[in-house]
Amino acid sequence: MKKSKILILVALVLAGCKEVVDQNDTITNVVKEEVKSVQEAKEELTSKGFEIFDYVDEKTKDTVLMQQYFIAFLKRGPNRSQGKEEADSLQALHMAHLGKMYDEGYADISGPFGDDGDIRGITIYNTPTQAMADSLANADPMVKAGRLVIEIHPWWAAKGFPLR
Repeated sequence: MKKSKILILVALVLAGCKEVVDQNDTITNVVKEEVKSVQEAKEELTSKGFEIFDYVDEKTKDTVLMQQYFIAFLKRGPNRSQGKEEADSLQALHMAHLGKMYDEGYADISGPFGDDGDIRGITIYNTPTQAMADSLANADPMVKAGRLVIEIHPWWAAKGFPLR
């Protein structure tokens, strides 16, 4: 009985070691894929005309891929005389436009500011050129109606880093 308990214990330990080895192999494969994916991402982005650069983070020794985005400031426009019904309709069309930009991969994040200032909100465009971002931003029904105006600036961010 004692020998069978020992054999079972040895079998469990060996099985556990195999799981650790399997996990390490998986981790190694993921690391190899990440290294490969940085190079692939660089090639894909540059082939599409995006401006990029990379650097090595001194602390982690990871390669960080930076991409140029375009941040659009949506500012209070000169024509804000619409009635409530028209303003509500424009707001619905504005939200649909921003949703479409996100769904099509042109905008990564959009949102209003929490105060009642002249800058009403932002959209970060994921486009290769400022001209393209400007064209997409100016296609917004709120901009076309003059309720908002657009101010766009190039903006750099690390590719794939989440908001915290």
